[in-house]
Order: sequence, then structure tokens, then C-alpha cells
Amino acid sequence: MADYVGRFAPSPTGPLHAGSLACLLASYLDAKAHYGRWLIRIEDIDPAREPEHCAQQQLELMEKLQVHSDGPILFQSDRNDAYEKRLAELQKKGLVYGCACSRKSIEELDLRLNLPKGVYPGTCRGGTHGKPVRALRFLTRSHPVVFTDRLCGTFMQNVEREVGDIVLKRADGLWAYQLAVVTDDAYQGVTHIVRGQDLLDNTPRQILLQRALGVRTPEYMHIPLVTHEDGQKLSKQNGAKAVDAENLEAETAKAWKHLGFEAFDFDTLPEFYAKATKRWRSYLSGKKY
Repeated sequence: MADYVGRFAPSPTGPLHAGSLACLLASYLDAKAHYGRWLIRIEDIDPAREPEHCAQQQLELMEKLQVHSDGPILFQSDRNDAYEKRLAELQKKGLVYGCACSRKSIEELDLRLNLPKGVYPGTCRGGTHGKPVRALRFLTRSHPVVFTDRLCGTFMQNVEREVGDIVLKRADGLWAYQLAVVTDDAYQGVTHIVRGQDLLDNTPRQILLQRALGVRTPEYMHIPLVTHEDGQKLSKQNGAKAVDAENLEAETAKAWKHLGFEAFDFDTLPEFYAKATKRWRSYLSGKKY
């Protein structure tokens, strides 16, 4: 597939861990199995949560893993003008409004209305009534968004009812993930996204923004999460160990097994990628390897 463009887009909030490596490997192999391009993007739009030099450490580990971006590495911290432009497009369409609500006030209202915690009930759709605007939100509509995930199958979500109007720019002035990721996927020409299943329910929100902005909706594949023994998602917040940079062959083999494939012998990382790409391609075609 000559027009395939995939990407790996970590946030530099901590070192890459086993879950990160599984997503990196799956996205990389899927791109190579499709004879496509694979890009690296650093999603560094939340500086308060990003330790100094973390992005560089992530990139250095990818260099040691011998995976390389097939285009310039994009840093979201350099993309403020692009996000402003996309926000302006949505504003011209009447799809953006100011919100004065705090997280606490939303939780209190959800409790009173018997809504799931965190669902935004549209409090400021009719204006803030003199209260200062804290965030900017995207106006959703009450209809289901349906898409077919390449691994998980059909997924449906009514974003208005299950999530509420999406934040585009946060109360602290930072850009929200949803607008940034949609803007950059379109800019980089991303056609296929392979990432963890924790982001499966984010996809309908991104599809709504893609439709509103008139950009292509990529194909999605959400892979199983790497978890702790108690079943909790492996993450930087709950103490996930960094990938062992001195034992990358073993770490990569472990990630391969997590993706559901049988182990095989290899001596070097390039040899692993060559063999794994053939096996991934066989998996895509429904053939055994």
C-alpha cells in the first residue's frame, strides 16, 4: 500500500515502558508490512507534566531500537499557529463556545443529574452569564459515531451523551489533545493509526473533529494494553518500569509476544524487524506463518 502513512506519537511525560514499546512495535510493523511510511511525533503540549530532557531520552531509545522516522520528527510544542488556525476554522462554523465550568462544578452537576462522572452536560452552551470563560469547547450533536476498528470491530459512541462537548483549549491556556492530534494527523497525511485500546473511546471524538474540519479519517487499530498483574493499565503514573535499554532484544521479544505472536529466534534487531514484518504481513493476509 504505497499511500500508507503511520505514526508513533508518545507524550514525553516519562520514559518509554513496555506498553509504549508494544504500541511502537505494532505501529512500526504495520507500516512496514504495508510497504508504507512510519513517522515519529512528540506530543509535548503539557509542559507541567513533562520532565526535562524526557523527549530527547525517548528519541535516544528509539535510536537504540534502530527504528527511524521516514520524515521529519514533529514536535507539537512547535505547532501553536496550526492549532490556532484549526480553532478559527471551527469558530467560523459556529462550533466553538466558551465554557466557565470548573472540573468540580461539572462533577457536582453530574451527580445531581445522575450522569456518569466527567460527562459535560452542556451548561455553557447558552453562554456563561457573566462568568469568565475558562475553556473553549466543541459543540457536539446527539447522534452516534460508528467506525470499524481493524482489531476490535465495530465501535459506536454518542459523544454528546457519553462525553459531552469536547474541550479544544484548556482553562490553563494549553491545547487539548483532541484538537492537536487531529490537526497533526491531517498535516502529516496519516492514513493508519495503531495505538492502545485505552484510546478506543477517544476515536469518535476525533472523527467528529475530522468531519468538522473536512480532513481524512484514518483507519484505526487499537491493540491490547500491557497491564500490571492486577489488570491495571501499565502507565507512568502507576510506576511502570522504563524499557531496559541494555536488553532491547529481550524487551522487543516480550512486546512481540504481547501482540499475540509466537516467539522466534533472532540475533539482531534488524533481523527481528525483517522476520516480524513478514509474519505481520502474513497475519494481515489471513495466512499462517
